[in-house]
Amino acid sequence: MAPNNGKPVSSFVPRGMLGLWIILFVIWMIANASLAVEPALVGLAITFVIAHAFASSSEAWCRLRLTPRALYHFVAYSGTFLVELARANLNMMAYVYSPRIDIEPGIVKVRTRLKTPLGRLALTNSIALTPGSLVMDIRDDILFIHWLDVQTTDIDAATEALVAPFEKHLEKVFG
Repeated sequence: MAPNNGKPVSSFVPRGMLGLWIILFVIWMIANASLAVEPALVGLAITFVIAHAFASSSEAWCRLRLTPRALYHFVAYSGTFLVELARANLNMMAYVYSPRIDIEPGIVKVRTRLKTPLGRLALTNSIALTPGSLVMDIRDDILFIHWLDVQTTDIDAATEALVAPFEKHLEKVFG
């Protein structure tokens, strides 16, 4: 796209759309668990419309790059997320079945190194999807997280416990 008074010239296929379309289509095919032609064609059309809508509405998708390194770290992040999800669910099960619930809920501050909106979105969703924690607010590089059982209020220790497992891979995917 050629610049036009500092603004990109709009086109039918916005920057970042191709990568997003591929990701959405792969997710569609996995969710359908079928390699049949009809679901694939429907998936191509639906994911095209969704990718176009998202890429047209935000420049955040322009930074999305599909490289082998990014793909590797996304797969590694997915594995890390599944491990953390299982661990959090087991902790919740222990709380539920415990004869005496001994928890100390509270809000902790953690720091993130992620700079892009997509990276921060992926991080906050990862934290929210693991039971026992929920991101309540973001201010600059600080996240305020409600933690069901606060282990520490030290910002560095809380960052290591809640953010570090996800962040090391998300930083390489989204920046």
